[in-house]
Amino acid sequence: MSQNAAGTVIVISSHVVRGSVGNRAAVFSLETLGHQVWALPTIVLPWHPGHGRSTRLTFTESDFDAAIDDLIRAPWIGEVKAVLSGYFGNAAQARSVARLVTALREQDPELLYVCDPVMGDFGGLYVPQATAEAIRDHLIPLASLSTPNRYELSWLAGAPLESNRDIMDAALSLGPPRMLVTSAIPMMAGGTGNLYLSGRHALLAEHRVIENPPNGLGDLLAALFLSRLLSGMEDEKALQLATASVYEVLARAVKRGSDELTLASDASSLSTPMAMVQMRRLIHPAQKHRR
Repeated sequence: MSQNAAGTVIVISSHVVRGSVGNRAAVFSLETLGHQVWALPTIVLPWHPGHGRSTRLTFTESDFDAAIDDLIRAPWIGEVKAVLSGYFGNAAQARSVARLVTALREQDPELLYVCDPVMGDFGGLYVPQATAEAIRDHLIPLASLSTPNRYELSWLAGAPLESNRDIMDAALSLGPPRMLVTSAIPMMAGGTGNLYLSGRHALLAEHRVIENPPNGLGDLLAALFLSRLLSGMEDEKALQLATASVYEVLARAVKRGSDELTLASDASSLSTPMAMVQMRRLIHPAQKHRR
């Protein structure tokens, strides 16, 4: 495969010294699938905060913004086909990335921007509200695809999400042409789902729940789904493969008793997953409105 055959991706998220979350998960998976990756950390941590307190290495707002300027002016910027953003250390970083995406779109209107709004879960926000608001106000409107979990979508839309119909209505209200929502309402007993909504598709990819999963599943799913879309794969197949990969990697890590995803050992699960995923076609909200 030639250097740019799969498309170069800029990945902007947290970096951990130990573990497979944030940039560590996204970069490994994208490179495994053949992409050149430019990786910009937003913060650096020895390990995920869920493992206990550790030193948080940060960048000044001006230094981060200057690095964004460097990327915009880079002589190789024409290689870039997509940008993926995840966790931000502060609100200013989100605004800087919005500037990057806008500048890249001026050169390439087809640039794919994936916004993974890493801001919280069912325990509440774990970033400052100003950072969450910057993601909502500056990045979500630019996104080709957003990949929130159900809590994050609820916060972004300002509405409770008690059904998959609620999830789809909230996704439509936010505006990105594609939304992939994790922790959707399952239809199978003991399951969990990824709900995907586009202008044409309303799909639910389900697998069984695995308790006490390691962190990084959302980072991994966003990167894998992005890769499949960049390859030109149809949405439904891309969703099936990305979900199967995440489930397979998760199941193998838990079987090993690991407290982190074991991506290096499970690289084959990223490229050729064998896990079974239940795919369901849902009634698209547009069909409801036509009645």
